[in-house]
Amino acid sequence: MKTLRINAGAYEPFTDSNGNVWMPDQGFAGGATIEREPDTIIRETRDRPLFLTERYAMDSFTWKLPNGKYIAKLYFAETFEGIYGPGNRVFSFTVQGQEFKNFDIWEAAGGPYIAYIETVPVEVTDGQFRIDFVSQIENPAINAIEIIPQTSAQASAGDRRASLHGDSLTPDGIFTFGEPPAGFRTVRDNIARGQVETIEYDSETVGTRRRMLVYTPPGYSTERKYPVLYLLHGIGGDETEWQRFCTPNVILDNLIAYGKAEPMIIVMPNGRAQKNDRAEGNVFATAPAFAAFENDLLKDVIPAIEARYSVIADRQYRALAGLSMGGGQSLNFGLGNLDVFAWVGGFSSAPNTKAPVELVPDPAKAKEQLRLLYLSCGDQDGLFRISRNLHEYLKENQVPHIWNTSGHGHDATEWGNNLYFFVQYLFR
Repeated sequence: MKTLRINAGAYEPFTDSNGNVWMPDQGFAGGATIEREPDTIIRETRDRPLFLTERYAMDSFTWKLPNGKYIAKLYFAETFEGIYGPGNRVFSFTVQGQEFKNFDIWEAAGGPYIAYIETVPVEVTDGQFRIDFVSQIENPAINAIEIIPQTSAQASAGDRRASLHGDSLTPDGIFTFGEPPAGFRTVRDNIARGQVETIEYDSETVGTRRRMLVYTPPGYSTERKYPVLYLLHGIGGDETEWQRFCTPNVILDNLIAYGKAEPMIIVMPNGRAQKNDRAEGNVFATAPAFAAFENDLLKDVIPAIEARYSVIADRQYRALAGLSMGGGQSLNFGLGNLDVFAWVGGFSSAPNTKAPVELVPDPAKAKEQLRLLYLSCGDQDGLFRISRNLHEYLKENQVPHIWNTSGHGHDATEWGNNLYFFVQYLFR
């Protein structure tokens, strides 16, 4: 199966910076086309001409495709001079039945003349791919549509979607999401907010009471049950590190408000399983306590959370991810306990990460059990080879995964950005 690429509003084929050929406008029902001035500047893309034409006021897009799983990518940029800010153009659309309500290009991209890609994993079961558009404020508009067979893309585990900014798939199949939209970690006054609290639990593993931070989403209620993401810190941190450096609560509040992430609970425990679990003195000497945390997580932390909060106690609704030392823990513990976790992520994973063949000794079993395996690391990080080597092993053994690289180092920007991307895939 070949990738389908449609340049909406165009009258001639377009060859992008990777050598891919985009067909001119076709497949739409209703609406009209327009072309912007050729010197119009579009940020966050290497393929500016792709965003200078658009189809607007359309009712639908359809295309005959073989049955199977695909990655659908919808390309947008707000270039109409009559749009002065967020809220001036709002519309809804469904992609193979997956609904996107109150979509605002300006809001999603972080401003005008900025390339933005909405990425949606889909399945075709009746030989036809379909998008339906509904006008609300101003007309719906789109610049391009790309439909990639999932055998061609790394992101092929589970039914999920993420909003990706700029150019997002290299010829090697490596996802490079770029930077999240401006303001993704800014507290917004016009949305509901979740809560972060510090709780204590009895750890039989360590033999003491221990602390962890817990985020509950906006409108948390015992009348419904929630999935849970367990989020692990690095060797120099503790249970507060994620909240201090990356504000997961703000990221989730904003994503949930716009329907881009499922309401979920986030648990931030202390991954240093020893009585004095503070990040003091020679933190590298505490490495054995990070390995011992596996038992604390499985036997003490998860039972404590499931006893205290209204959660779905099932592997399909448990995710495990972490940064640096916590990334290594997440890969070791998550892939080693796929009967407990179906969603696993490692951000800038540290040298505690097991060898690829130890992490995934049975690729066929991993493919069957994993809903998502997400790897990320900045190419300026001295630990880059750890994540890259795992990616190459997974690719060689055809284990579906996301491998997101960036120009960052071993830093909080890298971790916050990847948390933003990762959570949009979870529990969908």
